[in-house]
Amino acid sequence: MNFGIETRAASSKAETSVVTAEKALSFISKGWREVRDSADADFQLMKTRANTIKNLATSFDKELENFLNSATTFSVPAIKSSSSTTTEIDFVKKLQPKFTEFRRVYSSPDFSKKVLEKWSPRARIKLDLSAIRNAMLAEVGDSEKIAEFDEKERLWRGRNLKLDEFWSEWKGEEEDGNHSEWQPIKALKTRFRELEQKSSSSEIFETFKNSEFVEKVKTSLKAMCKEPQDSKEVPPLDVPELLAYLVKQSGPVFDQLGFKQDICHKLVEKFCSKYRSQLLLRSSSSDNSALIENENFNDELDLRIASVVRSTGHCYEGGLWNDSAKPESKDGKRHFAIVTTASLPWMTGTAVNPLFRAAYLANSAQQNVTLLVPWLCKSDQELVYPNNLTFSSPEEQEIYIRNWLEERVGFKADFKISFYPGKFSKERRSILPAGDTSQFISSKEADIAILEEPEHLNWYHHGRRWTDKFNHVVGVVHTNYLEYIKREKNGALQAFLVKHINSWVTRVYCDKVLRLSAATQDLPKSVICNVHGVNPKFLKVGERVAEERGRGQQAFPKGAYFLGKMVWAKGYRELIDLLSKHKNDLEGFKLDVYGNGEDAHEVQSSAKKLELNLNFLKGRDHADDSLHGYKVFINPSVSDVLCTATAEALAMGKFVICADHPSNEFFRSFPNCLTYKSSEDFVAKVREALDNEPQPLTAEQRYNLSWEAATQRFMEYSELDRILKLGETNNRKSSKTKTNIMKSVSLPNLNEMVDGGLAYAHFCLTGSEILRLATGAIPGTQDFSKQHCEDLHLLPPHVENPIYGW
Repeated sequence: MNFGIETRAASSKAETSVVTAEKALSFISKGWREVRDSADADFQLMKTRANTIKNLATSFDKELENFLNSATTFSVPAIKSSSSTTTEIDFVKKLQPKFTEFRRVYSSPDFSKKVLEKWSPRARIKLDLSAIRNAMLAEVGDSEKIAEFDEKERLWRGRNLKLDEFWSEWKGEEEDGNHSEWQPIKALKTRFRELEQKSSSSEIFETFKNSEFVEKVKTSLKAMCKEPQDSKEVPPLDVPELLAYLVKQSGPVFDQLGFKQDICHKLVEKFCSKYRSQLLLRSSSSDNSALIENENFNDELDLRIASVVRSTGHCYEGGLWNDSAKPESKDGKRHFAIVTTASLPWMTGTAVNPLFRAAYLANSAQQNVTLLVPWLCKSDQELVYPNNLTFSSPEEQEIYIRNWLEERVGFKADFKISFYPGKFSKERRSILPAGDTSQFISSKEADIAILEEPEHLNWYHHGRRWTDKFNHVVGVVHTNYLEYIKREKNGALQAFLVKHINSWVTRVYCDKVLRLSAATQDLPKSVICNVHGVNPKFLKVGERVAEERGRGQQAFPKGAYFLGKMVWAKGYRELIDLLSKHKNDLEGFKLDVYGNGEDAHEVQSSAKKLELNLNFLKGRDHADDSLHGYKVFINPSVSDVLCTATAEALAMGKFVICADHPSNEFFRSFPNCLTYKSSEDFVAKVREALDNEPQPLTAEQRYNLSWEAATQRFMEYSELDRILKLGETNNRKSSKTKTNIMKSVSLPNLNEMVDGGLAYAHFCLTGSEILRLATGAIPGTQDFSKQHCEDLHLLPPHVENPIYGW
């Protein structure tokens, strides 16, 4: 029994030993395969590296041979002067010692040794498999497993031997164990030694130094080794340059004092005549022989100042009045805030034209638009709005505005209408803002501001600077205030003061100013462009009239008429003077006059006293059907900037007789516009219009009168189209060249500092109630009233802007 048990135990132990041995052999076999694969990969990598080095050496050998062979075929150009020949010989002589120095480096034994150490294979892992083999023999006696193990060991040793032979061959080791040069390096040394021997030949170098190849090499070396501009010593500024720059940057101050810009330019040129002559010489030496303009010369002076400032290491990081916390616009659509000084139902240009502008800008679906209009208390509404029309809430007035607009444009305009507090001035016959108008546009929407009548909005503006809150501010000048003021008592003195105030406020509160015509005051940062269009309804009337005339029907059964607000400044004085002077020449001529206004009684009394053939009728909309039958529209006004009624009459296909005045410059291109230069010429134009038929408008002429064309002109001349494309949300300056950017980094902009100082001074002056009243402001307009708070649901001023004291 015991013997059987021991026998089974021994048998079980032997089986366990065999299983263990098989597992060990399987594990070793698996490890062997991994080592073998790794060795194969190492061997292939070293072979690839060796072939790469060999190919590089062969390629370099061929390139060097081609270079030496082509050296003798270079053409020898004519030697222009002895000095240039000497320079070329010196250049070539400097090349020859370089070969000796290079050969001394690569001929050293350390060079080959370092290369071999870098490229030699890393130490391989030595595996002693004899111990494993002996252990397996002790455990099991499986001869087949042992034979398989011995075969794998023999293959491994064979691969190592081949790898050693390959590396020894590339290293150049002899059988006796002596170490020689690595074959690629040895070939490289041989070729360079031959090159050095050939370089001693003066014939090759004489040809080589005069070759085109050497000229190109020398030019490239000069370009690469050119001394940077910043390292050159910049001469200091002299007194004339400092005075010239001071005069140039003091332009805003001189403008406020009434000096013309031409005087400043002449002073700058006088101080820097020396540098101007240098600039002219540089320009004449170039292909462009045009004269240097003042702007180019001013840029040259700016760069001169900037280079001196930069040479001192100074870097300008901002001015005293800059506001760096300007909001950034969000991704997506930009936001336009249109702020105007009037609102419907007051039928004035600043109420109608901004409304159309908002509608057509919003209709493009490229930006969000908010129209900000004044809200008047009921007492002021009764004075301003016609037909005793009043509104109890801003929502009610908004509904009226939208209905009026949609009836005329024919589409639903998707824009926002907001209100700000305003008060009506009887003396100025206009609405003035109460409080800070800019606060009624939230900071999130403060992107681009369009100020309709910017001087009017900012006469008494006591709040944040528009250009600080908005990324870009465009002003549109509607009214020729100087012409109106000159007609009042002490008009000359008032006009002088208003002229400088207008220049002041538009400079500091606008980035760009658009003047509808040259009849307006010349303002800083301004360009002239008509950015107003015509109500589409008038263009449809013109198309219908053309169709009736095409069918042979009489389109204009009536004669001449005049339409405008009945105040003397709207052209009534000029009209009465012309008709009274040529009453006999225009015998039988009858004129219908449509209008209401403060001077209606005086105008009618004057016409009646002079026995003029004028028929006064109640004022009405120009689109009224009763006005379509007139053939001639007469507008003698010279106080308008761009008469909307004139554009509407042209759109309806009528004759227009107007004065030869800058306000009518845009209309001269239309054949139905007849302008006169004298009273006698006026009589001739009236007869011409009554005796002939107006020409139908072409498609191009109709488009030029449309709001689509006006919106396109507005985007172009205000630079908003470029700003929207470039996405300059953090820079109020719409365009800056690399030169300007370079100047701004190192040179403080005195214009910005002056504008900031003027804005701060204006803020301080408008904060004094005494000064406000002395200059004609409405009492209590520094902040909005209690009634405004109730109507617009605003917090009282003392809560909105609390003043804390001890």
